[in-house]
Amino acid sequence: MEIILKQDIPSLGYSNEVVKVKAGYARNFLIPKGLAIVATETNKKILSEDLKQKSFKDQKVRKEAETLAKALNGITVRIGAKAAESGKIYGSVNNIQIAEAIKSQYNYDVERKRIIVDGEHIKELGTYTAEIHLHKEIKVVINFEVFAE
Repeated sequence: MEIILKQDIPSLGYSNEVVKVKAGYARNFLIPKGLAIVATETNKKILSEDLKQKSFKDQKVRKEAETLAKALNGITVRIGAKAAESGKIYGSVNNIQIAEAIKSQYNYDVERKRIIVDGEHIKELGTYTAEIHLHKEIKVVINFEVFAE
């Protein structure tokens, strides 16, 4: 049975993708949970029209992400933290603080959920890197320096 996925489902497919599954799996699980719809001719036409409109919007979002990526490329963000004399930080530096520092120092809005810090817990003073996922294909690596206040 052919279905159109409404959401990304691991090991099955991505959103707005037409896939073949067993009829029982579709009728008893995917369709009742709202994860998929039956791939009739009408639904396929609606899907193709939605994909055209979505590609136009996606191009606009991609251009904005590329512009932001060029602006963020090569910047170094400074983050102040209370630290002991040995260089250990009281607490840790996380992606929320990095997003706030980018906003205050460079006036760029970056969602904190899109920032991935290389070391999960930054607990010492020094220079680190973080990866920002601006778009599914556009990623920027920035440096950030943690210094004692």
